[in-house]
Amino acid sequence: MVAVGGPFLPPATAQTLPNLGDTERAELSPLVERKLGEQIMRDIRRDRDYLDDAPTTEYLNNFGNSLLAVRPEARGETSYDYFFFAVRDPMLNAFALPGGFIGVHSALMLAAQNESELASVLAHEIGHVAQRHIARMIGQQRQDSLIPLAAAVLAALAARGSPDTSAALLMGGQGVALQRQLNFSRDAEREADRIGLQILKEAGFDTTGMIAFFGRMQTATRGYNDTAPAYLRSHPLTTERIADIQARTRDQRYRQRADSLDFHLVRARLRVLQDPTAQGLRDATVAFDTQMQQKTRPQLVSALYGKAFVALRQGAFVRAQSLLQETLAAAQGPTAPVQSAVLTSLSIDIKLAANQAAEALKEAEGARQKFPLSRGIARQYAEALIAVGRLDDAVGYLRDQAQLYRQEPKLYEQLAKAYAAQGKQALQHLALAESYALLGSVPTAIEQLGIARRSPDASFYDQAMIDAREREFKARWMEEMKDGQRER
Repeated sequence: MVAVGGPFLPPATAQTLPNLGDTERAELSPLVERKLGEQIMRDIRRDRDYLDDAPTTEYLNNFGNSLLAVRPEARGETSYDYFFFAVRDPMLNAFALPGGFIGVHSALMLAAQNESELASVLAHEIGHVAQRHIARMIGQQRQDSLIPLAAAVLAALAARGSPDTSAALLMGGQGVALQRQLNFSRDAEREADRIGLQILKEAGFDTTGMIAFFGRMQTATRGYNDTAPAYLRSHPLTTERIADIQARTRDQRYRQRADSLDFHLVRARLRVLQDPTAQGLRDATVAFDTQMQQKTRPQLVSALYGKAFVALRQGAFVRAQSLLQETLAAAQGPTAPVQSAVLTSLSIDIKLAANQAAEALKEAEGARQKFPLSRGIARQYAEALIAVGRLDDAVGYLRDQAQLYRQEPKLYEQLAKAYAAQGKQALQHLALAESYALLGSVPTAIEQLGIARRSPDASFYDQAMIDAREREFKARWMEEMKDGQRER
Protein backbone atom coordinates (compact mmCIF):
# COMPACT_ATOMS: atom_id res chain seq x y z
CA MET A 1 0.00 0.00 0.00
CA VAL A 2 1.20 3.49 -0.57
CA ALA A 3 1.62 4.66 2.98
CA VAL A 4 3.07 8.01 3.76
CA GLY A 5 4.59 10.01 6.60
CA GLY A 6 4.99 13.58 7.74
CA PRO A 7 6.31 16.79 6.26
CA PHE A 8 9.85 17.83 5.48
CA LEU A 9 12.54 17.74 8.14
CA PRO A 10 14.51 20.82 9.26
CA PRO A 11 17.41 21.66 6.94
CA ALA A 12 20.06 20.09 9.14
CA THR A 13 18.19 16.79 9.35
CA ALA A 14 16.94 16.82 5.80
CA GLN A 15 20.47 16.57 4.51
CA THR A 16 20.52 12.93 5.60
CA LEU A 17 17.47 12.15 3.43
CA PRO A 18 17.28 11.95 -0.34
CA ASN A 19 15.48 14.90 -1.90
CA LEU A 20 12.70 13.12 -3.59
CA GLY A 21 13.01 12.91 -7.23
CA ASP A 22 14.44 16.10 -8.64
CA THR A 23 15.50 13.97 -11.60
CA GLU A 24 11.95 12.78 -12.11
CA ARG A 25 10.23 16.15 -12.22
CA ALA A 26 10.55 16.50 -15.95
CA GLU A 27 8.61 13.26 -16.29
CA LEU A 28 6.10 13.51 -13.43
CA SER A 29 5.36 17.03 -12.24
CA PRO A 30 3.43 17.81 -9.05
CA LEU A 31 0.53 18.99 -11.21
CA VAL A 32 0.44 15.67 -13.05
CA GLU A 33 0.59 13.84 -9.72
CA ARG A 34 -2.44 15.79 -8.54
CA LYS A 35 -4.33 15.09 -11.75
CA LEU A 36 -3.65 11.38 -11.35
CA GLY A 37 -4.81 11.46 -7.73
CA GLU A 38 -8.02 13.24 -8.68
CA GLN A 39 -8.68 10.68 -11.39
CA ILE A 40 -8.28 7.80 -8.95
CA MET A 41 -10.42 9.55 -6.33
CA ARG A 42 -13.32 9.90 -8.77
CA ASP A 43 -13.44 6.12 -8.99
CA ILE A 44 -12.91 5.57 -5.27
CA ARG A 45 -15.82 7.86 -4.45
CA ARG A 46 -18.08 5.59 -6.50
CA ASP A 47 -16.89 2.50 -4.60
CA ARG A 48 -19.49 1.08 -2.22
CA ASP A 49 -16.88 0.98 0.56
CA TYR A 50 -15.96 4.65 0.32
CA LEU A 51 -17.33 6.14 3.54
CA ASP A 52 -18.96 9.37 2.45
CA ASP A 53 -19.77 10.29 6.04
CA ALA A 54 -19.50 14.00 6.81
CA PRO A 55 -18.56 13.81 10.54
CA THR A 56 -15.87 11.20 9.83
CA THR A 57 -14.43 13.06 6.85
CA GLU A 58 -14.41 16.39 8.69
CA TYR A 59 -12.68 14.90 11.71
CA LEU A 60 -9.98 13.25 9.58
CA ASN A 61 -9.36 16.43 7.60
CA ASN A 62 -9.26 18.67 10.67
CA PHE A 63 -6.92 16.22 12.36
CA GLY A 64 -4.72 15.72 9.30
CA ASN A 65 -4.45 19.43 8.65
CA SER A 66 -3.42 20.03 12.27
CA LEU A 67 -0.42 17.80 11.53
CA LEU A 68 0.33 19.66 8.32
CA ALA A 69 0.16 22.97 10.18
CA VAL A 70 3.47 22.26 11.92
CA ARG A 71 5.15 21.49 8.58
CA PRO A 72 3.38 23.53 5.87
CA GLU A 73 6.24 22.82 3.46
CA ALA A 74 4.89 19.26 3.25
CA ARG A 75 2.28 20.63 0.86
CA GLY A 76 5.03 20.99 -1.71
CA GLU A 77 5.77 23.60 -4.32
CA THR A 78 2.18 23.55 -5.61
CA SER A 79 0.65 23.75 -2.09
CA TYR A 80 -1.29 20.49 -2.24
CA ASP A 81 -4.70 20.69 -0.62
CA TYR A 82 -4.55 17.36 1.21
CA PHE A 83 -7.73 15.31 1.47
CA PHE A 84 -8.16 12.60 4.11
CA PHE A 85 -10.94 10.02 3.78
CA ALA A 86 -12.13 6.72 5.24
CA VAL A 87 -12.71 3.39 3.50
CA ARG A 88 -14.76 0.51 4.91
CA ASP A 89 -12.22 -2.32 5.23
CA PRO A 90 -11.44 -4.93 7.94
CA MET A 91 -7.66 -4.75 7.35
CA LEU A 92 -5.45 -2.44 9.38
CA ASN A 93 -4.10 -0.06 6.79
CA ALA A 94 -3.82 3.46 5.46
CA PHE A 95 -2.58 4.61 2.08
CA ALA A 96 -1.56 7.66 0.09
CA LEU A 97 -2.46 8.40 -3.49
CA PRO A 98 -0.64 10.81 -5.79
CA GLY A 99 -1.26 14.47 -5.09
CA GLY A 100 -2.07 14.43 -1.37
CA PHE A 101 -5.06 12.08 -1.06
CA ILE A 102 -4.77 9.89 2.05
CA GLY A 103 -7.14 7.03 2.86
CA VAL A 104 -7.64 5.34 6.23
CA HIS A 105 -9.27 1.94 6.67
CA SER A 106 -12.10 1.81 9.19
CA ALA A 107 -10.38 -1.07 10.99
CA LEU A 108 -7.30 1.05 11.56
CA MET A 109 -9.34 3.82 13.16
CA LEU A 110 -10.95 1.27 15.46
CA ALA A 111 -7.57 -0.23 16.36
CA ALA A 112 -5.99 3.14 17.22
CA GLN A 113 -6.24 3.46 21.00
CA ASN A 114 -5.51 7.18 21.09
CA GLU A 115 -4.91 10.14 18.81
CA SER A 116 -1.13 9.81 19.06
CA GLU A 117 -1.40 6.39 17.43
CA LEU A 118 -3.66 7.71 14.68
CA ALA A 119 -1.33 10.68 14.19
CA SER A 120 1.63 8.33 13.77
CA VAL A 121 -0.05 6.66 10.79
CA LEU A 122 -1.24 9.86 9.12
CA ALA A 123 2.14 11.51 9.65
CA HIS A 124 3.83 8.53 7.98
CA GLU A 125 1.44 8.85 5.03
CA ILE A 126 2.04 12.60 4.80
CA GLY A 127 5.74 11.82 4.63
CA HIS A 128 5.33 9.69 1.53
CA VAL A 129 3.47 12.53 -0.18
CA ALA A 130 5.88 15.23 1.03
CA GLN A 131 8.86 13.27 -0.27
CA ARG A 132 7.09 12.49 -3.56
CA HIS A 133 7.79 8.78 -3.31
CA ILE A 134 5.27 7.98 -6.02
CA ALA A 135 7.11 10.28 -8.43
CA ARG A 136 10.32 8.52 -7.56
CA MET A 137 8.83 5.12 -8.37
CA ILE A 138 7.51 6.02 -11.81
CA GLY A 139 9.58 9.07 -12.68
CA GLN A 140 11.60 7.32 -15.36
CA GLN A 141 8.48 6.29 -17.24
CA ARG A 142 6.58 8.41 -19.70
CA GLN A 143 3.51 10.25 -18.47
CA ASP A 144 1.41 8.05 -20.77
CA SER A 145 1.97 5.32 -18.19
CA LEU A 146 -0.01 7.25 -15.59
CA ILE A 147 -3.31 5.85 -16.83
CA PRO A 148 -2.19 2.21 -16.49
CA LEU A 149 -0.90 3.12 -13.03
CA ALA A 150 -4.33 4.44 -12.09
CA ALA A 151 -5.87 1.20 -13.36
CA ALA A 152 -3.45 -0.82 -11.24
CA VAL A 153 -4.30 1.13 -8.11
CA LEU A 154 -8.03 0.78 -8.74
CA ALA A 155 -7.60 -2.93 -9.44
CA ALA A 156 -5.98 -3.36 -6.06
CA LEU A 157 -8.88 -1.54 -4.42
CA ALA A 158 -11.42 -3.60 -6.37
CA ALA A 159 -9.83 -6.84 -5.19
CA ARG A 160 -11.28 -6.26 -1.73
CA GLY A 161 -14.74 -7.03 -3.06
CA SER A 162 -14.11 -9.08 -6.19
CA PRO A 163 -10.83 -10.84 -7.03
CA ASP A 164 -12.21 -11.59 -10.51
CA THR A 165 -12.78 -7.90 -11.17
CA SER A 166 -9.30 -7.12 -9.98
CA ALA A 167 -7.78 -9.72 -12.32
CA ALA A 168 -9.68 -8.28 -15.27
CA LEU A 169 -8.52 -4.74 -14.52
CA LEU A 170 -4.91 -5.83 -14.30
CA MET A 171 -4.93 -7.87 -17.51
CA GLY A 172 -2.46 -6.99 -20.22
CA GLY A 173 0.48 -4.69 -20.78
CA GLN A 174 2.00 -2.94 -17.82
CA GLY A 175 -0.73 -3.57 -15.25
CA VAL A 176 0.93 -6.25 -13.15
CA ALA A 177 4.35 -4.64 -13.35
CA LEU A 178 2.93 -1.30 -12.26
CA GLN A 179 1.15 -2.89 -9.33
CA ARG A 180 4.46 -4.27 -8.16
CA GLN A 181 5.90 -0.77 -8.34
CA LEU A 182 3.34 0.47 -5.85
CA ASN A 183 5.26 -1.16 -3.04
CA PHE A 184 7.62 1.30 -1.40
CA SER A 185 11.22 0.36 -0.76
CA ARG A 186 12.55 -0.10 2.75
CA ASP A 187 14.47 3.15 2.39
CA ALA A 188 11.26 5.01 1.50
CA GLU A 189 9.48 3.47 4.48
CA ARG A 190 12.25 4.50 6.86
CA GLU A 191 12.27 7.96 5.35
CA ALA A 192 8.53 8.32 5.90
CA ASP A 193 8.93 7.05 9.47
CA ARG A 194 11.56 9.68 10.23
CA ILE A 195 9.46 12.48 8.82
CA GLY A 196 6.42 11.18 10.68
CA LEU A 197 8.31 11.24 13.96
CA GLN A 198 9.29 14.85 13.37
CA ILE A 199 5.67 15.79 12.76
CA LEU A 200 4.48 13.95 15.85
CA LYS A 201 7.05 15.68 18.01
CA GLU A 202 6.37 19.17 16.67
CA ALA A 203 2.59 18.71 16.85
CA GLY A 204 2.81 17.72 20.51
CA PHE A 205 1.91 14.03 20.17
CA ASP A 206 3.52 11.13 21.99
CA THR A 207 6.12 9.70 19.60
CA THR A 208 5.97 6.31 21.30
CA GLY A 209 2.49 6.00 19.81
CA MET A 210 4.16 5.11 16.52
CA ILE A 211 6.06 2.23 18.14
CA ALA A 212 2.98 0.87 19.92
CA PHE A 213 0.71 1.08 16.92
CA PHE A 214 3.15 -0.19 14.33
CA GLY A 215 3.91 -3.10 16.63
CA ARG A 216 0.23 -4.03 16.78
CA MET A 217 -0.05 -3.67 13.02
CA GLN A 218 2.90 -6.01 12.60
CA THR A 219 1.17 -8.61 14.74
CA ALA A 220 -2.18 -8.15 12.97
CA THR A 221 -0.80 -8.48 9.45
CA ARG A 222 0.56 -11.94 10.18
CA GLY A 223 -2.96 -13.28 9.87
CA TYR A 224 -3.65 -11.73 6.47
CA ASN A 225 -3.86 -13.85 3.37
CA ASP A 226 -0.59 -13.72 1.44
CA THR A 227 -2.54 -13.45 -1.82
CA ALA A 228 -4.11 -10.14 -0.84
CA PRO A 229 -3.09 -7.27 -3.15
CA ALA A 230 0.26 -5.84 -2.13
CA TYR A 231 -1.04 -2.30 -2.47
CA LEU A 232 -3.62 -2.94 0.24
CA ARG A 233 -1.33 -4.78 2.62
CA SER A 234 0.48 -2.71 5.19
CA HIS A 235 3.95 -1.67 4.26
CA PRO A 236 6.50 -4.14 5.50
CA LEU A 237 6.53 -3.54 9.25
CA THR A 238 9.90 -5.12 9.80
CA THR A 239 11.63 -5.55 13.12
CA GLU A 240 14.39 -3.30 11.78
CA ARG A 241 11.93 -0.48 11.11
CA ILE A 242 10.47 -0.63 14.59
CA ALA A 243 13.96 -0.84 16.11
CA ASP A 244 14.97 2.26 14.14
CA ILE A 245 11.93 4.17 15.47
CA GLN A 246 12.71 3.05 19.01
CA ALA A 247 16.28 4.27 18.68
CA ARG A 248 15.09 7.68 17.48
CA THR A 249 12.57 8.11 20.31
CA ARG A 250 14.70 6.70 23.13
CA ASP A 251 15.81 10.10 24.40
CA GLN A 252 12.48 11.86 23.86
CA ARG A 253 10.42 12.69 26.91
CA TYR A 254 7.01 11.04 27.20
CA ARG A 255 4.14 13.41 26.43
CA GLN A 256 0.70 12.75 27.75
CA ARG A 257 -1.82 14.29 25.41
CA ALA A 258 -5.54 14.24 26.05
CA ASP A 259 -7.58 12.86 23.16
CA SER A 260 -10.39 14.96 21.73
CA LEU A 261 -13.95 13.80 22.36
CA ASP A 262 -14.55 13.73 18.62
CA PHE A 263 -11.85 11.05 18.24
CA HIS A 264 -13.89 8.69 20.39
CA LEU A 265 -17.20 9.68 18.77
CA VAL A 266 -15.92 9.10 15.24
CA ARG A 267 -14.55 5.70 16.23
CA ALA A 268 -18.05 4.85 17.49
CA ARG A 269 -19.55 5.96 14.16
CA LEU A 270 -17.07 3.82 12.26
CA ARG A 271 -17.89 0.78 14.36
CA VAL A 272 -21.47 1.16 13.15
CA LEU A 273 -20.61 2.07 9.55
CA GLN A 274 -18.07 -0.73 9.14
CA ASP A 275 -20.87 -3.31 9.07
CA PRO A 276 -24.28 -1.68 8.44
CA THR A 277 -26.15 -5.02 8.20
CA ALA A 278 -28.76 -5.93 10.80
CA GLN A 279 -26.33 -8.37 12.41
CA GLY A 280 -23.56 -5.79 12.26
CA LEU A 281 -25.72 -3.29 14.14
CA ARG A 282 -26.48 -5.90 16.79
CA ASP A 283 -22.79 -6.70 17.13
CA ALA A 284 -21.97 -3.00 17.47
CA THR A 285 -24.56 -2.66 20.24
CA VAL A 286 -22.96 -5.54 22.14
CA ALA A 287 -19.56 -3.89 21.74
CA PHE A 288 -20.93 -0.58 23.06
CA ASP A 289 -22.53 -2.32 26.05
CA THR A 290 -19.17 -3.88 26.89
CA GLN A 291 -17.43 -0.54 26.41
CA MET A 292 -19.75 1.16 28.90
CA GLN A 293 -18.48 -1.15 31.64
CA GLN A 294 -15.09 0.57 31.47
CA LYS A 295 -16.74 3.57 33.14
CA THR A 296 -14.26 6.18 31.89
CA ARG A 297 -15.94 9.33 30.63
CA PRO A 298 -14.77 9.16 26.98
CA GLN A 299 -15.69 5.47 26.74
CA LEU A 300 -19.11 6.06 28.30
CA VAL A 301 -19.92 9.05 26.10
CA SER A 302 -18.81 7.38 22.87
CA ALA A 303 -20.63 4.13 23.72
CA LEU A 304 -23.90 6.01 24.37
CA TYR A 305 -23.36 7.96 21.17
CA GLY A 306 -22.74 4.75 19.25
CA LYS A 307 -25.94 3.20 20.60
CA ALA A 308 -27.88 6.34 19.59
CA PHE A 309 -26.40 6.08 16.10
CA VAL A 310 -27.40 2.40 15.92
CA ALA A 311 -30.95 3.30 16.96
CA LEU A 312 -31.10 5.93 14.21
CA ARG A 313 -29.94 3.38 11.63
CA GLN A 314 -32.61 0.97 12.87
CA GLY A 315 -35.35 3.60 12.55
CA ALA A 316 -35.96 3.73 16.32
CA PHE A 317 -36.05 7.52 16.47
CA VAL A 318 -37.52 7.93 19.96
CA ARG A 319 -34.87 5.61 21.40
CA ALA A 320 -32.18 7.43 19.40
CA GLN A 321 -33.23 10.78 20.86
CA SER A 322 -33.33 9.35 24.38
CA LEU A 323 -29.85 7.85 24.03
CA LEU A 324 -28.49 11.07 22.58
CA GLN A 325 -29.82 13.00 25.57
CA GLU A 326 -27.96 10.56 27.82
CA THR A 327 -24.88 11.14 25.70
CA LEU A 328 -25.13 14.91 26.02
CA ALA A 329 -25.62 14.68 29.78
CA ALA A 330 -22.56 12.43 30.13
CA ALA A 331 -20.50 14.72 27.88
CA GLN A 332 -21.09 17.91 29.84
CA GLY A 333 -17.92 19.53 31.09
CA PRO A 334 -17.48 20.75 34.67
CA THR A 335 -18.08 24.41 33.77
CA ALA A 336 -19.55 24.56 30.27
CA PRO A 337 -21.34 22.35 27.73
CA VAL A 338 -19.15 20.35 25.40
CA GLN A 339 -19.08 21.79 21.88
CA SER A 340 -18.95 19.01 19.29
CA ALA A 341 -20.08 19.16 15.68
CA VAL A 342 -20.22 15.36 15.70
CA LEU A 343 -22.80 15.33 18.52
CA THR A 344 -24.79 18.17 16.99
CA SER A 345 -24.82 16.53 13.57
CA LEU A 346 -26.37 13.35 14.97
CA SER A 347 -29.03 15.36 16.79
CA ILE A 348 -30.03 17.12 13.55
CA ASP A 349 -30.05 13.82 11.63
CA ILE A 350 -32.36 12.25 14.19
CA LYS A 351 -34.80 15.18 14.02
CA LEU A 352 -34.81 15.12 10.22
CA ALA A 353 -35.39 11.37 10.15
CA ALA A 354 -38.20 11.69 12.71
CA ASN A 355 -39.96 14.36 10.58
CA GLN A 356 -39.25 17.06 13.17
CA ALA A 357 -38.21 19.48 10.44
CA ALA A 358 -38.84 22.73 12.33
CA GLU A 359 -36.79 21.56 15.30
CA ALA A 360 -34.05 20.33 12.97
CA LEU A 361 -33.91 23.70 11.20
CA LYS A 362 -33.71 25.60 14.49
CA GLU A 363 -30.84 23.43 15.67
CA ALA A 364 -29.08 23.63 12.30
CA GLU A 365 -29.31 27.44 12.33
CA GLY A 366 -27.62 27.51 15.74
CA ALA A 367 -25.04 24.95 14.66
CA ARG A 368 -24.04 27.10 11.67
CA GLN A 369 -23.05 29.85 14.10
CA LYS A 370 -21.10 27.48 16.36
CA PHE A 371 -19.41 25.54 13.58
CA PRO A 372 -19.15 27.91 10.59
CA LEU A 373 -16.50 25.78 8.84
CA SER A 374 -18.41 22.52 9.06
CA ARG A 375 -19.45 21.38 5.59
CA GLY A 376 -21.66 18.65 7.02
CA ILE A 377 -23.60 21.13 9.16
CA ALA A 378 -23.99 23.43 6.14
CA ARG A 379 -25.58 20.64 4.11
CA GLN A 380 -27.82 19.67 7.03
CA TYR A 381 -29.03 23.26 7.20
CA ALA A 382 -29.96 23.11 3.51
CA GLU A 383 -31.71 19.78 4.05
CA ALA A 384 -33.74 21.29 6.89
CA LEU A 385 -34.74 24.26 4.72
CA ILE A 386 -36.06 21.84 2.11
CA ALA A 387 -37.82 19.75 4.75
CA VAL A 388 -39.78 22.73 6.13
CA GLY A 389 -40.72 23.85 2.61
CA ARG A 390 -38.59 27.01 2.46
CA LEU A 391 -37.57 26.08 -1.07
CA ASP A 392 -36.59 29.54 -2.33
CA ASP A 393 -34.32 30.00 0.69
CA ALA A 394 -32.85 26.53 0.13
CA VAL A 395 -32.14 27.24 -3.55
CA GLY A 396 -30.55 30.60 -2.79
CA TYR A 397 -28.40 29.15 -0.03
CA LEU A 398 -27.30 26.14 -2.08
CA ARG A 399 -26.46 28.25 -5.13
CA ASP A 400 -24.25 30.44 -2.95
CA GLN A 401 -22.63 27.36 -1.40
CA ALA A 402 -22.02 25.83 -4.83
CA GLN A 403 -20.19 28.98 -5.89
CA LEU A 404 -17.96 28.81 -2.81
CA TYR A 405 -17.42 25.03 -2.82
CA ARG A 406 -17.40 24.05 -6.46
CA GLN A 407 -16.12 20.51 -5.90
CA GLU A 408 -18.94 19.25 -3.64
CA PRO A 409 -21.31 17.01 -5.63
CA LYS A 410 -23.72 16.75 -2.69
CA LEU A 411 -24.51 20.45 -2.94
CA TYR A 412 -25.73 19.91 -6.49
CA GLU A 413 -27.69 16.82 -5.43
CA GLN A 414 -29.47 18.91 -2.80
CA LEU A 415 -30.01 21.72 -5.30
CA ALA A 416 -31.61 19.20 -7.67
CA LYS A 417 -33.86 18.05 -4.83
CA ALA A 418 -34.95 21.61 -4.10
CA TYR A 419 -35.62 22.34 -7.78
CA ALA A 420 -37.63 19.11 -8.06
CA ALA A 421 -39.79 20.21 -5.12
CA GLN A 422 -40.37 23.50 -6.95
CA GLY A 423 -41.31 21.66 -10.14
CA LYS A 424 -38.37 23.16 -12.07
CA GLN A 425 -37.41 20.19 -14.20
CA ALA A 426 -34.77 21.75 -16.43
CA LEU A 427 -32.85 23.21 -13.48
CA GLN A 428 -33.23 19.94 -11.58
CA HIS A 429 -31.49 17.95 -14.31
CA LEU A 430 -28.89 20.66 -14.86
CA ALA A 431 -27.95 20.37 -11.20
CA LEU A 432 -27.86 16.57 -11.43
CA ALA A 433 -25.55 16.86 -14.44
CA GLU A 434 -23.11 18.93 -12.39
CA SER A 435 -23.22 16.39 -9.58
CA TYR A 436 -22.53 13.44 -11.88
CA ALA A 437 -19.70 15.32 -13.60
CA LEU A 438 -18.02 16.00 -10.25
CA LEU A 439 -18.33 12.31 -9.42
CA GLY A 440 -16.60 11.41 -12.67
CA SER A 441 -19.68 10.00 -14.44
CA VAL A 442 -19.40 12.21 -17.50
CA PRO A 443 -21.66 10.13 -19.82
CA THR A 444 -24.41 10.20 -17.21
CA ALA A 445 -23.92 13.95 -16.83
CA ILE A 446 -24.38 14.38 -20.59
CA GLU A 447 -27.57 12.28 -20.42
CA GLN A 448 -28.92 14.57 -17.69
CA LEU A 449 -28.23 17.58 -19.90
CA GLY A 450 -30.26 15.92 -22.65
CA ILE A 451 -33.18 15.47 -20.26
CA ALA A 452 -32.85 19.11 -19.17
CA ARG A 453 -32.92 20.26 -22.81
CA ARG A 454 -36.17 18.36 -23.43
CA SER A 455 -37.85 19.67 -20.29
CA PRO A 456 -40.94 21.78 -21.09
CA ASP A 457 -39.86 24.56 -18.73
CA ALA A 458 -36.36 25.02 -20.19
CA SER A 459 -35.92 28.73 -20.89
CA PHE A 460 -33.70 30.30 -23.55
CA TYR A 461 -31.11 31.01 -20.87
CA ASP A 462 -31.33 27.41 -19.64
CA GLN A 463 -30.82 26.11 -23.19
CA ALA A 464 -27.72 28.28 -23.60
CA MET A 465 -26.32 26.97 -20.30
CA ILE A 466 -27.09 23.38 -21.33
CA ASP A 467 -25.31 23.85 -24.67
CA ALA A 468 -22.23 25.33 -23.02
CA ARG A 469 -21.95 22.60 -20.38
CA GLU A 470 -22.56 19.88 -22.97
CA ARG A 471 -19.65 21.12 -25.07
CA GLU A 472 -17.40 21.10 -22.01
CA PHE A 473 -18.49 17.64 -20.86
CA LYS A 474 -18.14 16.12 -24.32
CA ALA A 475 -14.64 17.54 -24.68
CA ARG A 476 -13.73 16.09 -21.31
CA TRP A 477 -15.20 12.73 -22.27
CA MET A 478 -13.27 12.66 -25.54
CA GLU A 479 -10.06 13.33 -23.62
CA GLU A 480 -10.83 10.50 -21.21
CA MET A 481 -11.52 8.19 -24.14
CA LYS A 482 -8.15 9.10 -25.66
CA ASP A 483 -6.48 8.32 -22.33
CA GLY A 484 -8.20 4.95 -22.33
CA GLN A 485 -6.94 4.18 -25.83
CA ARG A 486 -3.38 5.06 -24.81
CA GLU A 487 -3.74 2.68 -21.88
CA ARG A 488 -4.62 -0.19 -24.23
